[in-house]
Amino acid sequence: MRALLVLALLLTGAAACSSGERVQIVVTTNILGDVVREITGDEANVAVLMRPEADPHSFGISAREAHTMQTADLVVYNGLGLEEGVLRHVESAAAEGVATLEVGARVEPLEYTDGDAAGSPDPHFWTDPRRMAVAVDVLSAAILENVPGIGGDAIRTRAAAYKEKVSDLDARLAHRFGQIPAERRVLVTNHHVFGYLAARYDLRVIGAIIPSGTTLASPSASDLASLVTAVRDHDVRAIFADTAQPARLAAVLAEEAGLTVSVVGLYSESVSAAGGEAPTYLDMMRFNAEAIIDGLTV
Repeated sequence: MRALLVLALLLTGAAACSSGERVQIVVTTNILGDVVREITGDEANVAVLMRPEADPHSFGISAREAHTMQTADLVVYNGLGLEEGVLRHVESAAAEGVATLEVGARVEPLEYTDGDAAGSPDPHFWTDPRRMAVAVDVLSAAILENVPGIGGDAIRTRAAAYKEKVSDLDARLAHRFGQIPAERRVLVTNHHVFGYLAARYDLRVIGAIIPSGTTLASPSASDLASLVTAVRDHDVRAIFADTAQPARLAAVLAEEAGLTVSVVGLYSESVSAAGGEAPTYLDMMRFNAEAIIDGLTV
């Protein structure tokens, strides 16, 4: 009986958030959650499922959060296979008639060109600020269409102001990456996450420790051997690993390559906690850019 009462409370109270108001917009990832909150301000009640510094490929949600998705006006998700542990809940919400928006599919996604995921869409579009600017338009249009009671002028004004910040970020990053010597513009990462950034700022991803678009895959001995060769051939001095993932494999690769290679932590798939180094999308991109530049030019 007690268990049934707890379940009933979860179901009836799931849509409530800390303010006691019904959640209108649910966002799966914290990167898109930050952008949605920038666009909506206090115009909508937004719930973000993914915790700071979590892995978008493997994070899960509670029964209460799943129910909140099914009672929202709009569910925003990155898509393109990113949220592997949450997609079924997005599909369940859609089956209940909730409007859903797969942002990644609307920003002209690139395809992986090598590794296990070759030929499939790359979900990490946010590393290209120009695509994030497109996402702002897509998000604001979906919010205005699906969330009742939203002030259209306020949303459009906030979206335009945020797009300007994203444009300024892009210009700044283009200038900073442009200062890296051509021979040093090579990236080795823990998995394939920076294809969009490389395409935008004329960098080359010469390999990944896990040659896949997901952190849930594992490298083979031949994968590591090939990457060691690439690291040696290109005189790689830094390997970039996401802060949400252990750097053990990157450290092993550095040891195997017989080179002095530093392991640089990036917030590549998640913002940091409030008060951390990268609590917003803009902060995350600036932090990553400077860390990459420092790692490549030592």
